[in-house]
Amino acid sequence: MSNRKSESSIDESRRQFLQLGGVGLGAIALSSVATRIARADDLPHLTSADPTAGALAYTEDSAKVDRAKYPNHTAAQTCANCSFYQGAAGSEFAPCTLFPGKAVHAKGWCSAYAAKK
Repeated sequence: MSNRKSESSIDESRRQFLQLGGVGLGAIALSSVATRIARADDLPHLTSADPTAGALAYTEDSAKVDRAKYPNHTAAQTCANCSFYQGAAGSEFAPCTLFPGKAVHAKGWCSAYAAKK
């Protein structure tokens, strides 16, 4: 009978360990996401002096794009509605997958613009 009691306490200890482990992993995942969000605000803003920005004709204001050079550009095309833009709706600056480590202006534009689907 004491054997059953010790098996029961081992099973209970195992359950507690697994539950706490799951909670711990969840906390780590959440802190990782929170850290990434916090870092997005700390990214340096992309400027036209950046070589990649120059190669893709990045500008902080889509309204100022040279229509003669980029005839397919429309005023409605902005970083905020581009599929590469990683910011939440309403954010002024956010990361862009085309410019790692930099934040682009929501009203910006570059020649790699691809509308969000």
